[in-house]
Amino acid sequence: MGNNYEMVAKTLFGFEPLLAKELRNLGAIDVKEGVRSVSFVGDKGFMYKANLSLRTAIKVLKPIASFKVFSEEDLYKHVYNMEWEKHLEAEETLAIDATVHSPRFTHSKYVALKSKDAIVDRFRNTLGKRPSIDLDFPTLRINIHIEKDTCTVSLDSSGQSLHKRGYKSATNIAPINEVLAAGLLLHSGWDGQCDFMDPMCGSGTILIEAAMIACNIPPNLNKKEFGFEKWKDWDEDLFEKIEESVLKKVRDFHFTIKGYDKAPSAIRKAKDNIDNANLSEFITVEQADFFTTEKKTERHLHMMFNPPYGERLEIDMPEFYKSIGDTLKQGYPGTEAWFVTSNIEAIKHVGLRPSRKIKVFNGSLESRLLKYEIYEGSKKAKKQDL
Repeated sequence: MGNNYEMVAKTLFGFEPLLAKELRNLGAIDVKEGVRSVSFVGDKGFMYKANLSLRTAIKVLKPIASFKVFSEEDLYKHVYNMEWEKHLEAEETLAIDATVHSPRFTHSKYVALKSKDAIVDRFRNTLGKRPSIDLDFPTLRINIHIEKDTCTVSLDSSGQSLHKRGYKSATNIAPINEVLAAGLLLHSGWDGQCDFMDPMCGSGTILIEAAMIACNIPPNLNKKEFGFEKWKDWDEDLFEKIEESVLKKVRDFHFTIKGYDKAPSAIRKAKDNIDNANLSEFITVEQADFFTTEKKTERHLHMMFNPPYGERLEIDMPEFYKSIGDTLKQGYPGTEAWFVTSNIEAIKHVGLRPSRKIKVFNGSLESRLLKYEIYEGSKKAKKQDL
């Protein structure tokens, strides 16, 4: 236990239970759900494993200080008095992200600026030189979180957000965030034990995340760089051992993963991204209009998609959502169909009753993840069979 410390993994609204389960399955200690976050305890090796393996985490933070703040001066003084030389050289670079939920501190950018001033002033006053700012690829990314009058200072072990998996070279007009895609799949119960389809696949994010879940491939295996790789205690040998251990848990997949999109440009982008993720052997994509397709197998099918909401694409929404329902009813018996939408009004036109509704956010858009069970024959007949 001597080498263990508390960490915090940040996530999206509604994904806290999914992230907590992921952490427990990885072997985290003392897992506690928060709001858009889950705290846990582990050592350095576990921090490496969490960054590699967590599908629903955006960041993994390592808190290094916590104190009360009642004014800007308090914040400056406490941050200034921290031993930043332990973490950073004067010639290196830093970036600060701040989140605030406090009546006293209302502007996160100002909190970040004040904290940056404190760190820079400490270096200048003690060493005569100061680190510079690099917002994209800093040596050290620092997170300042103020909740009411408590300020927590953390080191960001992830660097760039963990949704940037490293496989996307191209996106379509309304791409879905990789962490959101993975969380929706986990919410739907997808575990790789049947065929899978995304009938409106765009640039392929849901397909790729589904394949990685099915094969138990660590989602951030292709990530270019983690924040901890620039830390003073970076242990490359340990990281390689952790990477090797998670890769040993990759499993075979004995079903199909298929994507359709009617735009040729989307199919080209999806193929590029699937190649980048080294998943071409598991995923096939083809140009097709979902509304003219039907299920080609009698096996059970798990479907997940992100249809247009009408936010960025001009479409007759009532007619479009009616076509979704008609296509599912007529062409896809034996299918568990899930889709996410922020167009709550359009849901009424699907013509099917969802068996589940889960509230999620797609960016700032409040959305619903909906489940539709399309039975073989009628629902009544299905119940009689059971």
